[in-house]
Amino acid sequence: MRDRIVVLISLFLLASMTWGQQQPAGSSAPPSGQQSMPGMDMPGHDMSQMGQDSAGDADASAHAMHSMEGHMAMGPHMKMTALRPSQPGDAEKAEKIVEVARVAMEKYKDYHVALNGNFQIFHPEVPQKQYHFTNYRYALEAAFSFNPEHPTSLLYEKNGDGYKLVGLMYTAPKRFTEEDLNQRIPLSIAQWHAHVNLCLPPPNKRGEMRGPNALFGLAGSISTPDACSAAGGKFIPQIFGWMVHIYPFERTPEDIWSVERQHGTMD
Repeated sequence: MRDRIVVLISLFLLASMTWGQQQPAGSSAPPSGQQSMPGMDMPGHDMSQMGQDSAGDADASAHAMHSMEGHMAMGPHMKMTALRPSQPGDAEKAEKIVEVARVAMEKYKDYHVALNGNFQIFHPEVPQKQYHFTNYRYALEAAFSFNPEHPTSLLYEKNGDGYKLVGLMYTAPKRFTEEDLNQRIPLSIAQWHAHVNLCLPPPNKRGEMRGPNALFGLAGSISTPDACSAAGGKFIPQIFGWMVHIYPFERTPEDIWSVERQHGTMD
């Protein structure tokens, strides 16, 4: 049953890859029944180059979804921006972003308001630590400009039969340099992250993407082009764009910009 769910999720993700290349500017959401990754670099991303007939590729995209859910701890498949020395004005700029984010989130404490406001739950059928409610219009906007009033995703935790709002996620294109990211949110305050060094398995090694001894995927031990090639896999340097979580309702800057919280160990 679990494998069937993984395949279904994978098909959704693979369908969204083609959509990400074909949708014109101004489109606000994927076609009915399709969901793309909340942190996807729009338009255009490496995952669009994955063979859509490959079951191994499908499993890889499912693993990418799970990494988005739990955000793996630092390792060879996670790249983070380095903390910079604080510059004059950094703290004030970051605080203004938090203030705007806090106001923007307030109306979405009732998750029904989010659902009625063009946010879509990213795979609610899969148990997750945090559920991304994604606005695809805002995701497209984030590929070109930064508006802290328009988070790509709202972050909710399961609360009984409903959801409790805990934070939000901003995204940026994977082509961005650290200086570009610093212009959006000071890197002395926030650490953006990206998922990197993905080795897709050949069809006969799909099973080696799971378990403590996995070789392939975002939880696998293979993380270099040479090792991936030697194993018969396909190497992708970076999938999707840059991402950062903010928890504006927390009281201290350390909790608001918590790296530990956004990079909890993956299930």
